[in-house]
Amino acid sequence: MKLFNSILIGTCLLLTSQLANGQRIKDLADVAGVRANQLIGYGLVVGLPGTGEQSPFTEQSFKTMLSNFGITMPANLKPKIKNVAAVAVHAELPAFSKPGQTIDITVSSMGSAQSLRGGTLLQTILMGLDGNAYAVAQGSVVVSGLGAGGLDGSSVVINTPTVGRIANGAIVEREVQSPFSSGDYITFNLKNSDFTTAKRLSDAINDFIAGSARAIDATSVRVNAPRDAADRVSFLSTLENLEFEPDTPSAKIIVNSRTGTIVIGSEVRLLPAAITHGGITVTINETESINQPDAFSDGVTATTTQSIVDVRKDDSRMFVFDPGVTLDTLVKAINDVGAGPGDVMAILEALEQAGALRGDLVII
Repeated sequence: MKLFNSILIGTCLLLTSQLANGQRIKDLADVAGVRANQLIGYGLVVGLPGTGEQSPFTEQSFKTMLSNFGITMPANLKPKIKNVAAVAVHAELPAFSKPGQTIDITVSSMGSAQSLRGGTLLQTILMGLDGNAYAVAQGSVVVSGLGAGGLDGSSVVINTPTVGRIANGAIVEREVQSPFSSGDYITFNLKNSDFTTAKRLSDAINDFIAGSARAIDATSVRVNAPRDAADRVSFLSTLENLEFEPDTPSAKIIVNSRTGTIVIGSEVRLLPAAITHGGITVTINETESINQPDAFSDGVTATTTQSIVDVRKDDSRMFVFDPGVTLDTLVKAINDVGAGPGDVMAILEALEQAGALRGDLVII
């Protein structure tokens, strides 16, 4: 056993030194089955300073809550509950969360409540997708938003006062079963699918333990693993810290038409192309002048308008791309002509239509 541990430690040190320039597996891939789960619930926030609501479902929820405490209200009685708001409560249950642990929750108004500031969430059951209860939430709501209004109807709203959070506001009551400890293997799923990266990941693991890994597709790599849970944790701890060099991503140009953001990948290339950039600016100035009649004449003072139309043609610069132009040359050429984000988008779209762009143009 001591000999095996010495070999294992020596191999880890050797791989770490050889792959110092690579990236860890844990930064590029997730373990199948190790995932978070979304929870949601419906509850009431009470104690609001008159910023609550009066809606049918809020009144129904309020009456139901009172009946749970043995208080029965007349059917025709409509309660005035301006300090109560119906809310949706949602949270994310991390993987391997155990009963008794706490998680953060978000509380959002569902009706016409003006603000949740100063309110307290009553006990709310959080359900999973399968309909089972996994956590119970309760506590004082912390709201970062602020709203203020005047008698004339004017108002100012900062952030969102109808959404708040409760740190550690829910207690986990049920554990989500994970397939991590079952089966004879574990699976790494790449965060960005790529066949070459999947193969390199498989090769890195096989260099550590020969024949233990097999790439299934562009996303998943299956690795033989020990069945014992404790051994599997130690095994995964070692594997996820192995380093390898992922493949470069495919050539893409991402254009955000709303913000004017343009991101050009380093693998983008251009075929021979010539581009001209310029435009025509038309300026119209209106000048008013007053015409006075001659003395002792019967004329009247008149105002005339004189229009001056100026047409200015900007300098049109043409630049030529040689075969295989890289990102640096493309950016420099576009900057030289003084093109703005909108002009750059038009140039890139024209290059793609001309078939001179080697890369995917993605407009979001």
